Amino acid sequence: RLTSHPPPTPNNHSPSLPTQLKKKGQAKGLVFEMVEKHPLQNRWALWFFKNDKSKTWQANLHLITKFDTVEDFWGLYHHIQPASKLTPGCDYSLFKDGIEPMWEDDQNKRGGRWLVTLAKQQRHTDLDHFWLETLLCLIGESFERFGGDICGAVLNVRAKGDKIAVWTCEADNRDGVTHIGRVYKERLGLTQKVTIGYQAHTDTASKSHNLTKNKFVV
Repeated sequence: RLTSHPPPTPNNHSPSLPTQLKKKGQAKGLVFEMVEKHPLQNRWALWFFKNDKSKTWQANLHLITKFDTVEDFWGLYHHIQPASKLTPGCDYSLFKDGIEPMWEDDQNKRGGRWLVTLAKQQRHTDLDHFWLETLLCLIGESFERFGGDICGAVLNVRAKGDKIAVWTCEADNRDGVTHIGRVYKERLGLTQKVTIGYQAHTDTASKSHNLTKNKFVV
């Protein structure tokens, strides 16, 4: 399981450099070290959306980068703006490579999302922690045998209140969806008094967000 503390850089088992190169580096007072990166089970893509009303929705969506190791994830995470510092109207999305962060994608269209809605004041107290835990749940494969059902996650920063959602590929897979919801709720540290709902994309697309009924609740 990945935690919110980056792992120490391994150095005990780093492969040795060619002797000639090593000697040259030592002569110049340099230290060479090859670090073996830790591969993730999946390759992931981070997307950024900035709401420019003069452009189409797809033109506002930008692929930032892709990564497939623990070290590259932490390098990226510490390089980009924290969620709490984004301008309202912006989104971050993390999806498995090959899946685009939109309902219409073939991997998403039969699925849905576990939705966490935050109050305005939670942007400065909970948002960054919740978003990081969401990312770690995904790349750390926290959902075990139902990890294949995971498509990605979306963060919406909005003036009225921020939202984080975990997207799955099959809304009718009750066992998988409810397992993912329970694990996700536990990882966020939400109490039993707090409930989160799962909405099918087909329902969300056909109704206003406020009227969408929850298909499942945990």
